Amino acid sequence: MKILINTPSLRFCGGVANHFMGLRSFWTERVKYNCVGKRIRNTPWLTYLILPFDILKFIIRLLLFRPDIVMVNPSMAPKAIKRDFTYLKIARFFGFKVSIMFHGFHTESVMDMKPYIVEQLNKTCLIFVLAKEFKTILEEWGVTVPIELTTTKVDDRMLDGFSIDQRQGKVENILFLARVTKAKGIMLALEVFKELSHKYPSLKYTVVGDGADLDEAKAYVKDKAIPNVTFTGALSGKKLVAEFKRADLYLFTSYHEGMPTSVLEAMAFGLPVVTHPVGGMVDFFDENMGSTVNTFEAADFVPPIADLIKNQEKTKRISVYNHQYAHDHFLASMVAQRMEKIFYRYI
Repeated sequence: MKILINTPSLRFCGGVANHFMGLRSFWTERVKYNCVGKRIRNTPWLTYLILPFDILKFIIRLLLFRPDIVMVNPSMAPKAIKRDFTYLKIARFFGFKVSIMFHGFHTESVMDMKPYIVEQLNKTCLIFVLAKEFKTILEEWGVTVPIELTTTKVDDRMLDGFSIDQRQGKVENILFLARVTKAKGIMLALEVFKELSHKYPSLKYTVVGDGADLDEAKAYVKDKAIPNVTFTGALSGKKLVAEFKRADLYLFTSYHEGMPTSVLEAMAFGLPVVTHPVGGMVDFFDENMGSTVNTFEAADFVPPIADLIKNQEKTKRISVYNHQYAHDHFLASMVAQRMEKIFYRYI
């Protein structure tokens, strides 16, 4: 089986690029990536300039590679829909089967495009989504083609040399890992830690990532005199793994998500998770993995974290459970093979 996958440049750390970069070593079928869109950060104008080149390159790859199925990866945003559905139409024009995978799923911005989206989706052979909620929404819109659930992944190689035995249930360092933006919950997370620091003055908080609100977040920490907060900037590879190992608990406060890779990675490293239930997490996350908070009030996040700080045996038990669950469900090798089996059913 031959699969052609449209993806952003793998040099970027965005969700789609990160996902397929992590799967790249684990495909067992013939998979070719076709990079489209921006190649340099902060140059949206360049995306439009190179679009004709990307379309020509896509056509050439279709005709030379002759894939059994093409995968397009838009988000639910007007520009992304218009751009990526162009590739969908081109592939269908040349007689190729097309599948779609939605990573981002914020439908509010595309409601006026709903008839067009449904019309085009019903011309595909298969749609992947990251949550049952997303599948239900598409079906309610009138999408009739098969919709399959998939997940983001944990790169198997991240766990090389990691042993769950190092988790003894102590919570001394809380981790935030995401783009440092208000939409990802950075200001809420800092407010939560501010409240915790009053009760636990030696507790540490590590913020991994960069983003539009990084300066504001740093100013908030300085203005409120919040102790023991470290901003590392964006990390990858061994440096990111080191932060997962140093952390003892993962706080996830994002307002919207598909299936947050960082949560799956945190679980794989045996971190208990305290989170708002969003996206695909709703389909599997339960009390064995940590705690869910159904509001975005900082005060409501404090008690479940304090409970894990005080109950070392409970925290250790969650660590072991999360590590095993992630190993059984989220490793990239398993995700890639499950997707291949689904592709086989529809070609």
